[in-house]
This record gives sequence, structure tokens and C-alpha cells, in this order.
Amino acid sequence: MKIQHKKVNFKDARGTITDIFTDAPKDHATIIFSKKGAVRGNHYHKNSMQYTFVVSGQLTVLTQQFGKKKVSRTILKPNDLIIHQPLECHAIIANKDTVFFAFADGLRGGKNYEKDTYRLEVPLEKLWKTQK
Repeated sequence: MKIQHKKVNFKDARGTITDIFTDAPKDHATIIFSKKGAVRGNHYHKNSMQYTFVVSGQLTVLTQQFGKKKVSRTILKPNDLIIHQPLECHAIIANKDTVFFAFADGLRGGKNYEKDTYRLEVPLEKLWKTQK
């Protein structure tokens, strides 16, 4: 997992421009709205990289390297980008009503959504609670 806080690239009287990616095309992009308390993910990808960029709201992201016991917890706020490498289990919990983008390198969109998605038998939030 790698986290980046994206800075504003340009600002004037009209508003701001913030680059999420530069010279790094993605295979898929989705905008997601999650109501407070919603849990998404609880899966991993064998080959795809997934990127989550928060537009508004706040997310708790739980991650675990496949086959390892330790679960890590991170809070994401607007303009934060988290990068999930292949074989990184992840769950996303909305702490507030939240809008975020999910980008992917690999099979993650449309009819291919489930082709590189492997569901976890035990949700990460349950493992996190037992680890504390």
C-alpha cells in the first residue's frame, strides 16, 4: 500500500486543478458514492493494481498482504490516493457519506469486473477487531 496526498497543481479565480495521474493511463475508472457506514471491497486481486482517490468525505481503509496476519488501518481524506498492489487484501469503510474514484490497471471494469476479484472468507474489519 502506498498513500499520496495530491496537491493542487493550478489555482486562479475560477477554482483549482489537481492532477491525479500524469502520464499513467488506467484501464478502468469508476466513481463511487458510499453512504456513511457502507463497507466495500473485502477482496484482493491477483494481477490488477487498484487505486482509490477520495473526492469528498472520509474512508477507513483496511489492508492485509495475502497470506499474512497483520491488518493495517489508514484514514483517507479528500485528495488522498491509495495504491493497492496485487495480492493486497483491502476493505473500504465510509466514515461519512463519501465520493471516491476507483481506478485500475488490469481487469476490473464492466463485464471483466469479477475476473480478477477474489472475495475474502473473513472480512478485514472482523480481523482488525480481533487484532486490537
